Amino acid sequence: MFGRRQSSPVPSPAAKAEAPAAPVTIKPTAKPVSKPVENDQRLSDIKVAIFNDLISSVDPAELSRLDPQSVREEIADIVAEIISMRGLVLSAAEQQVVVADICNDVLGLGPLEPLLARDDIADIMVNGAGKVYIEVGGHIQLTDIKFRDNAQLMNICQRIVSAVGRRVDEASPICDARLADGSRVNVIVPPLALDGPTLTIRKFKRDKLTLEKLIGFGSISTAGAKVLEIAAACRCNILVSGGTGSGKTTLLNCLTRYIDVGERIVTCEDAAELQLQQPHVVRLETRPPNLEGAGQVTMRDLVKNCLRMRPERIIVGEVRGPEAFDLLQAMNTGHDGSMGTIHANTPRDALSRVENMVAMGGYNLPAKAVREQIASAVNVIVQAARLRDGTRRITHITEVIGMEGDVITLQDLFVFDIEGEDAQGRVVGSHRPTGIRPAFWDKARYYGRDRELAEALREDRHG
Repeated sequence: MFGRRQSSPVPSPAAKAEAPAAPVTIKPTAKPVSKPVENDQRLSDIKVAIFNDLISSVDPAELSRLDPQSVREEIADIVAEIISMRGLVLSAAEQQVVVADICNDVLGLGPLEPLLARDDIADIMVNGAGKVYIEVGGHIQLTDIKFRDNAQLMNICQRIVSAVGRRVDEASPICDARLADGSRVNVIVPPLALDGPTLTIRKFKRDKLTLEKLIGFGSISTAGAKVLEIAAACRCNILVSGGTGSGKTTLLNCLTRYIDVGERIVTCEDAAELQLQQPHVVRLETRPPNLEGAGQVTMRDLVKNCLRMRPERIIVGEVRGPEAFDLLQAMNTGHDGSMGTIHANTPRDALSRVENMVAMGGYNLPAKAVREQIASAVNVIVQAARLRDGTRRITHITEVIGMEGDVITLQDLFVFDIEGEDAQGRVVGSHRPTGIRPAFWDKARYYGRDRELAEALREDRHG
């Protein structure tokens, strides 16, 4: 019968009699390292067998009608039956692990679920089925988590992207998507990824960061945070600049908290990450082309269209192409307080990149005319950086104050000075105010925030 055990762990008396005495003298410590490996492989094979039986005996349409807790209970019952019918020998702990893993496979993202549950992880990087890296505290670590094979990993990638109406396959091997909590996802699969599907997840923390928390982490000084708060509230046009993983989107989220609740905000993103708390927010997201290569909606299309939606502020998740020109135009035509992020290493580089992006749009404009547009549109550049010890710091708060000849003039309000490192190898430094009066002082006075601005700068100078 199918339910009968195929082999018994207890040898028969005849087998005992025929068995040589040599095994009794074998040292129990021989090759102990192979046991966990063998056990892991055995458990993995059992999971595959049970999972295949489960899929063939369950109707996914029926399961989808139940809530997650009921599905888990149902799966646990079916797995217990399959274990009994197959005559598998599993301890209670092993059975619990098998049930949890299979529930994660059916309901969630398989082996990634334990990592997604951890709030200390910033990035999850899957390099094929056998290697999963994470970033914790600014440092990358290899985990012991593995997928059964590339097929399981590919299935999870497709589940992620299909949830937001996108697809990834050989015909369309690159895809940007997002998880339900807003975490950003990038998938690239064979034939472009040679070692199997590659999945990168930029995780969002459940506990949302604020400027107050950034002060606690030492990312910015109290006075610097107050200046940024006033700049955001007083409708200054702000660019958040920085390298990959420097915390640009996090900082942009922090700044948007100080937008007045009565303002109408339109956000434009490639994958919706921004989490604005205001009640009047319209969220727009780009769309890739379909199988026939039609239907694409670019960031530039979104920015141009949102000008017709009566926005008071436009927030662009990342400025990376010809939409830069349309954003500059918006900043110059009544949409004060617009914000965006840009990849650059310094505030000066950020402006050069904006200039190059305008040229990408095919506009045949003199360089001076483009720079004049930039100088009149952008008020403040906030530079974020990830230092060599993995910590993230706001290294510059810089104002754009106009033109001198053909050059855009910048002035630093705050600069992060590196002083060395401590015994643990962490970078030690301080945020130094330059003592210059901000050029947006008149805006702050118009909104009644000039006294706060003066106090913040005075406290920092005397502190």
